Amino acid sequence: MRKDQIGRLIGGSFGFVFVQANAGALPTPAAIPLRVLAILAFLRIVFAGRRAAVPAPAGDSDATASGGVGFGRGYWYVVAAEAVGLLAGLMLINKVLHTGTVAWITFVVGVHFFGLAVVWKRPDLHVLAGTMAACGVGGLVLAACGASAAVIAVVAGVAPGALLLGSVLWAGRAAVKGQPVDPGGAG
Repeated sequence: MRKDQIGRLIGGSFGFVFVQANAGALPTPAAIPLRVLAILAFLRIVFAGRRAAVPAPAGDSDATASGGVGFGRGYWYVVAAEAVGLLAGLMLINKVLHTGTVAWITFVVGVHFFGLAVVWKRPDLHVLAGTMAACGVGGLVLAACGASAAVIAVVAGVAPGALLLGSVLWAGRAAVKGQPVDPGGAG
């Protein structure tokens, strides 16, 4: 499996988890279809990645030279900053504010895509970063205003999960058609 496929699988996995973990706050008639759609989207990502047999560009062992997914030092710096941001924020939110956990996670995951956009030379990831961060901020505002758990779950959990799944499906569309792979996706 190539690095771009692994990146799409990571992004799809997180999108799947976002939807599955947060759909439970919704009434069953809404939660079940959302969960089924997330399962189908994730399966599409998995099987599309398996069918994509397009080789990486010649001489592009790390895939970063062509703006692709690379799991080098820059990637790990972004992930480390994300982990620190998550832990510090969650400690503050849980101990002081007692609200908005999923919204904070979404915000930090969104912000981490800004870093990945730079590291991977993928400016298109700024769109995903901005929309996910906005979902996180929206969820934090809703939590601070006392909105219901279901509303927060949709804004800060289900919507970002759908954004991740959609982003990965969009990035992987060329691989399925046998065209040169857009090495992006979420990771």
